Amino acid sequence: MPRIETSRLTPAAAAASARCHAVRVHLPEGADAELMGRTLDEAVGAWWGDDAGGELPRLWHERVLVDRATGSDRVRAETNRALHPRDEAFRAVLLEFADGQAELVLAAHRDRLDAQSLRLVADVLTGRTRYEEIRPAEPHDCGEAREEALQEWRAAECAAGLGWAAGEGGAGERTGRVTVELRAGAADLGASLAAAAAIVLARFEGQDRPLLGVLRNWRDRPAGTLGAFDTGTLLALDLSGAVDTAGLLAHAGEALAGRDGRCGAGQYANLVLSAGGGVAVGVVDGTSDELSYAGGHLYTACQTAPFPLTVVPGRTAAGAPQLIVHHRLREVDEESATRFARHVAFVHEQLSSGAGQLAPGDLGLLDAKEARQAVELGFPARSLDWVPERIDAVFAARAAERPDAVAVSFEGRALTYAELEGRAARCAAALRAGGVGAGERVGICLERSLDLVVAMLAVLKADCVYVPMDPAYPAERLAYTAEDAGLRVVVTTLDTFPGAAGTWYVRPEELEAWRDELGTAPEEVNPTRGPGEAAYVIYTSGSTGRPKGVVVPHRNVVALLAATRDDFGLGPDDTWTLFHSCAFDFSVWEVWGALLTGARLVVVPFWVSRSPEEFRTLLLTERVTVLNQTPSAFAQLIDADRRNGERLAVRLIVFGGEALDARPLRAWFDRYPEDRCRVVNMFGITETTVHVTSQTVTRREALSGSRSVGAALPGWYLYVLDERRRPVPCGAPGEIYVGGEGLALEYLGRPDLTRERFVPDPFNGGRMYRSGDRGRLLPDGRLEHLGRLDSQVKVRGFRIELDEIRAVLLEASDVTAAAVVVEGGETGDAAQARITAYVVLRGDGGATEPVRLHAQGVLPSYMVPTSLIAVPVLPLTANGKLDTRRLAEHAVVPALPPSPSASADTTGSPDGEADLAASLASVWETLLGVPVGPDDNFFLLGGNSLLAVRLAAVMRERGMPSLPLRELYLNPTVTRLAEVLGSGRA
Repeated sequence: MPRIETSRLTPAAAAASARCHAVRVHLPEGADAELMGRTLDEAVGAWWGDDAGGELPRLWHERVLVDRATGSDRVRAETNRALHPRDEAFRAVLLEFADGQAELVLAAHRDRLDAQSLRLVADVLTGRTRYEEIRPAEPHDCGEAREEALQEWRAAECAAGLGWAAGEGGAGERTGRVTVELRAGAADLGASLAAAAAIVLARFEGQDRPLLGVLRNWRDRPAGTLGAFDTGTLLALDLSGAVDTAGLLAHAGEALAGRDGRCGAGQYANLVLSAGGGVAVGVVDGTSDELSYAGGHLYTACQTAPFPLTVVPGRTAAGAPQLIVHHRLREVDEESATRFARHVAFVHEQLSSGAGQLAPGDLGLLDAKEARQAVELGFPARSLDWVPERIDAVFAARAAERPDAVAVSFEGRALTYAELEGRAARCAAALRAGGVGAGERVGICLERSLDLVVAMLAVLKADCVYVPMDPAYPAERLAYTAEDAGLRVVVTTLDTFPGAAGTWYVRPEELEAWRDELGTAPEEVNPTRGPGEAAYVIYTSGSTGRPKGVVVPHRNVVALLAATRDDFGLGPDDTWTLFHSCAFDFSVWEVWGALLTGARLVVVPFWVSRSPEEFRTLLLTERVTVLNQTPSAFAQLIDADRRNGERLAVRLIVFGGEALDARPLRAWFDRYPEDRCRVVNMFGITETTVHVTSQTVTRREALSGSRSVGAALPGWYLYVLDERRRPVPCGAPGEIYVGGEGLALEYLGRPDLTRERFVPDPFNGGRMYRSGDRGRLLPDGRLEHLGRLDSQVKVRGFRIELDEIRAVLLEASDVTAAAVVVEGGETGDAAQARITAYVVLRGDGGATEPVRLHAQGVLPSYMVPTSLIAVPVLPLTANGKLDTRRLAEHAVVPALPPSPSASADTTGSPDGEADLAASLASVWETLLGVPVGPDDNFFLLGGNSLLAVRLAAVMRERGMPSLPLRELYLNPTVTRLAEVLGSGRA
């Protein structure tokens, strides 16, 4: 088992002790303290004389009133006692014990004496060597080598990373030390442990070429010479698989042996340590037998941690190999350091057992017991107690319990549970009477309204599968979805739907009028498909250039509500909002979360959802208690709420759809304390039924900026696995896999993709979903989400495959190459995040407008690039990959054509309108950061819904006319908007 120790030091002592090392010699027969003291005085005078600087070192003699075994802690304390950073460069202490035994402890700064020098001094004091045989080092200069090394170490700061270690905020200068006895030796213990540390660090950081700092003894130092010859270097091992483990050990051995042509010189090691702040893990070597054990010496390579994590190969007093890991507690907590040491020891054991011909990736970090613990870490704290049912059956039960309670309302109209059940039943019967078969997919392309909710329930009651589509999507995307899903029936209010010939396009009112047309009521439908059959298909962005349909069964939605109902206190007293598009799976949670728990659902009109002020008024008026938001949208609501006095009735906020930066929530907690409004951050994926984890966010998380998305919901479970699907250690990053009740059935019509993403679960049986998300599990089972492993991103809550946008751009006739990136938003301001596309066009033309029009005809608005920039060539890095940092340098045309100033063409306009247009252009330029002309489109200039809200706020602050966001969408140019606002028609 690892042994853990901690020490407390002042900042000055900590800095000194990190640069100090020590040798101790056990003298079983005791020692003549007086003789040893005279010898030291004579030796120091002969070696350095007046050049020693300050007071010459002398021998400190102390009698310890216990025997040697009892006084071992006193020996350890003296060995690790820091020298004074200014007054002491070398210290000698003789501890004489009551049983006659003694310990000689020598400690020194590395910039004065190296390890071999300490041994020589010890030999002189113990009578093994005469001081006349030892000489001080001649002054020598390795300035050029020193400067080269320092530049390397300073450049290495970008490689620092300890995100997998918690650290202890109040630790100050406290340091820790973990000791692990090794079950296997090695021909070169230092090289083996250095290679093992590199492999562990690479897995923890997701790197192929981890960087270690190495502080070593210079093996070619002059013999019999006192001086500072320790040196430092950087060790970068190639763990990509190109070099086997035998090659790694050889490389590490050369680095630790100092065969790189660099000498140690004076303060070289000290300077290297000062410059190496960016290196997270270092190795301090001190394992060679001639330094550690000849003559009974026991060498301590460092008193405390020179690096945040410092690996020290060593041996016990009995000569057994051991690993010592020093760590700075403010950066690496004890649990993380212990875990790191244990993994290094395990990898070292594999390296020492003849694994030389293996690739680094073949080595495991976890033994069987730890692997099972890592698997179970992602399991929920409690099991799910539920009965699988159909969605429509659960709703029918709620309607029977509370038939007269309001189920759904919209713009002053409402349906009770009984009315919603009746209307949906009639529409379901009409669908079946119209020839729709059980299990058939039915498209729903409706704006948010009562009809939308009726249609969703009706399709389920007809024993069919609903396929939601947003009416705002381009015609080509709607047509693709209808074709891919094989839709023969689409419920829509669109006058023309771009589907195949022979498709039945029916309006909601036509379904309800079916009784009158037939003269008799259609027969009631009795569903025969079970809870495990499909309920809906939602299309998500796809890397191939076309969306993919995710097929989700009834039981998954019912399981989600069973997993959250008690924890969130969901019930009939709640009022929810339907804020999101039905084509966004967050709406699944909103609609069925409300209706399956007997609550009231308030449908938010599209234009109200675009105006935080109007949305806040709706929340206040409707007394909404459960609010579901993306963090981007909620940031605007916080600002609107701050300007109003009356507080909302919201008791529960659920975040989803994108990463949450908890820090801005402090303003919300000021108005809505945690005991009044619970805030929950949830991570989820369409393929795993909306939500997977749950994290209650408190002021503590807001202050710390926590990235935790919580632990798995009951019935769901998580794994974090490496590229070979092995469990990674707690705290290490890997790919997130999800198992349990929420897994979708398949990708519609894509068996190969289904097999690729829904894979066998080797740990728990059944299937698991390979998410493509990167994350790490914390010791308490909570998940930290670290982003995507591929080109998928989240922009304002929408899941977007950049490769899908790129594929669409490449379909444009003039485009020969394309790259798509997300720019802006680096400061955490989601409103500034934008999609930028760079395209290489045929010939010498630079006109990107045809390409933009093509993209607008295929992609939904949130996926259309904000900026479309022509470049002559896509820049590449030295290894042939796209160099995204240099894309902007290659632009041959601006993202937007130059436009005249807003005030340049105001002839024929009233003076008031001209002034308003100039003011509008000024505000737009400030928000968008580009020149604005009178006919430039706000949204094509880079505007989005979040910046539209900000525009309205800035106009209000400047005393300009109030801006209804509906008018901005309908009149998105300076000229048209100024005309509408100036005329008072808004």
